[in-house]
Parts: sequence; structure tokens; C-alpha cells
Amino acid sequence: MSLPRMTVVGGGLAGTEAALSLAAAGVGVDLFEMRPGTMTGAHRTAALSELVCSNSLKSLDPGTAHGLLKEELLKMGSFVLEAALECRIPGGGALVVDRERFSERLTRAVESEPTITIHRERVDRLPSDRPLVLATGPLTHPTLTRALEEAIGSDRLSFYDAISPVVEAASLDFAPLFRGDRWGEPGRGDYVNVPLDAETYRQLCNDLVAGERVPPHEGVEDRPEVLRAFEACQPVESLADTGPETLAFGPLRPVGLVDPRTGKIPHAVVQLRAENREETAYNLVGFQTKLKYSEQDRIFRKLPGFSGAVFLRYGSLHRNTFLDAPRVLSWDLSLRALPGVYPTGQMMGVEGYTESVALGRLTALLLSPGGSIPLPPAESALGALVRALVPGAYREEGVPPGPEETGRFSPVNLHFGLFPPVGRVRGGKSERRKAVVVRARESFDRWWGEVAALRKLQPHLA
Repeated sequence: MSLPRMTVVGGGLAGTEAALSLAAAGVGVDLFEMRPGTMTGAHRTAALSELVCSNSLKSLDPGTAHGLLKEELLKMGSFVLEAALECRIPGGGALVVDRERFSERLTRAVESEPTITIHRERVDRLPSDRPLVLATGPLTHPTLTRALEEAIGSDRLSFYDAISPVVEAASLDFAPLFRGDRWGEPGRGDYVNVPLDAETYRQLCNDLVAGERVPPHEGVEDRPEVLRAFEACQPVESLADTGPETLAFGPLRPVGLVDPRTGKIPHAVVQLRAENREETAYNLVGFQTKLKYSEQDRIFRKLPGFSGAVFLRYGSLHRNTFLDAPRVLSWDLSLRALPGVYPTGQMMGVEGYTESVALGRLTALLLSPGGSIPLPPAESALGALVRALVPGAYREEGVPPGPEETGRFSPVNLHFGLFPPVGRVRGGKSERRKAVVVRARESFDRWWGEVAALRKLQPHLA
């Protein structure tokens, strides 16, 4: 007896999660990935689930929205999250992974799964297969993007994004630098900090503002009328444009970081996060940029300890694609204009690695054999995320559309503001947050118990 088969386009986080989850549910998968034949402006390898913007999947603390979502994903048996935990490297309270080990681990998992066939070819038109999972991510090739535009009639499919530079550890002078996590013990921690006095900070800001940037015609394919920065990934120079102290109160905030050499908190701090377990390379946290390579070299070498810096990867500007989810998605998370086509991951309208993985897992659950399942409850982390994309599916009958259904849509990061309010709780903000977490766990566990029973999931997945 042959297995039912489905097509998944895209081998990023969401596509990998969806493919492995469908295979575990007894579905044969044809997984299409255009790399290495066609590369993007951000990817460097042919590996599946290659991380490009950062190597951090954010907080593991279940008291945070992202930590709560990870807790739910582990209960759901997420293959990608389990791989991330196996490839974890020190990163404070965040889930930081060794990029290469992580992508290699998941590539091997997919390649060794006998029911998944990998097709290393670019998809330029929408395949006729149904159900069809589109997980091509924020770097969807322009030809497929145009095919989507023709099909759904949307002009809100793209925005620009930028990635941070990576520097070789051996090329740095660590004498003026210090280890430390915010509010941690001075001189110890998972981050390397570059302290800036007021004069050095002002010089950095001036250089960022004056630095020459990559214009749209230099390799960035997009229409000028839709050029806009997504705030969560706004280039560092764009932040500097807004005011001289923006960076000092943003990604360069020194709060809780005491320089053990002086016993004082610096005016500003550039944090370096390890790229791998061996700490042979560091990512400049929050320094996503669209400055020209030569300008990055000139400006960042002025940082303390960076005079001989060797950049293993410069920051770059790349094209991102996402859907106007509230307008184009049906309540079963398929495209209204294309029944049976299921976008997932970042192109579905979310921003963030964990969010992308969560949608890939959910899409696979919705398409797995065993009958229809309800969407996760809005009180859970996963449900709060889905409700931000398809609010109509959670809206009571007779209630008019909210602003998210009628205004301009931007990609969604999960945060507690997306969760339904809990009403009056004594004890202030911290107690309200605890109540949200408790309610989220209870509602998710009820839903997942129903889903696991309906899908007859193996115990290790349930």
C-alpha cells in the first residue's frame, strides 16, 4: 500500500519541520529546495535550515512568550527545536545554536528519512499538486513571488531586511573587551562586550549615519514603492538616523553590564555572541546593516579591539517576502484564492525563527491523515500567533473586524500583547503575566491532548 504524498516547497526551518512532521505521520513528501543551484543574497550553503540573520532562537524562559512557545513545540515533538537543543551553545537565557552543526543535523535527518525525496531544483510556478505546502521563506525567488502575486492579487508581498556581520575571534584584541551578561557577575558570562565611552559612541553613530549604503539597484530585486524596514530587524544605521541616543537605549544599551576593569557601566556596549561552540567566530548583536562592505570594514574597525578584525561575513541587505495574512488566508490557513495551497513559516506573515518552526509544525498537523483538528486556542502561545494572522477564525460571530483585518499588515513577532487579556489580577504586571502563562499552559494541554488522541500520535510526540 503506497503512502499518500504531499509536496513541500522550501527547505528552511518551516519546510524542514513540515517535511519531517508529515513523514512521521505516514505521509510521503517531495521536498523542493532551490539551493545550491540558485542561491540567495543571504544564504551561503546548500544545507537545509541554514540560519542567516542570527544564530539565536531567543529566550528559553517559559515565563516569556518565546519560551512558552518553545515549551509548546517540545510537547508537540518539534524536530527542529529538538535539533536546536542538541546543537545549543552558551547564550545566557537564549537558545543559541552552532549554525553549521544545526543545519547539518537537520539535513542529515531529512536525507535519511526514506519517505522524503529531496529535489534540488527551483520552483518558478505554483505546482498543481494539492495539498501544496509553500515554505519558501522571506527569500522566495522573484519568479515564484510574481506567480503568487498573479494568483492572489496582492501587492503586499515584500520588504527589505538586513543581516549582521560575523567576525573571526582570533583577529580581535580582547584586552579592552570583557565577558558579561546583563545583571550577571562581572567578568563572567556568555557574551563578549565591547565597551564604548561617550566619545567613541558618538563617533560610531556619526559614521553609521554618514556611511555609504547599498542602493536598491545593487543586487536587491524589489519595487521601490514597497521598500520599507521591518522594525524588529531595522538596520543599525537606520536606528542611528533617528537620534544620537537611540542605539544607547536600544541594541547598545549598557544596562547591567559592569566593566570589571573600571567597576563602572560604560556609556554604551556592543555585544558579541558566539557563532559556534568553539567560539571561533562572533556575531555583532543588533548590527544588521545595509552599509557597503567597504564601509563596514572602515567603520567597525574603529571599535575597541577591532583594528585587525577579519570579517567572515559582512552584513547585507536582502529581499524578504511575506503574505498579507489577514486578507489572503482562509480559516484553515490555506490561501483563499488557491484552496489546497498552504503557505507556512515566515512567508505566512511572521518574523522569527521559533515562530516559523511553530507554523511549519502546525501546518503538518493540519494536513496529516486522521480527520480535521481545531486551530490551537487563542490563549496558548501558538494560538495567539495564529490569531494574529487569521483573526477572523477566532472572532465571535457579529463582532466587526479589528484593525489588523482592515489596516496595513506587518510581519508578526510573538509577544504577550497578542494574548487575550486575563482580566483583573491582584499583584500588578508580574502576577498578570503569571496568570497568562498558567492559562496558556492549561489551554494548550487540553487542545494538544485532543489532537494527540485524534491523530493517534506516538507517545514520544505526544
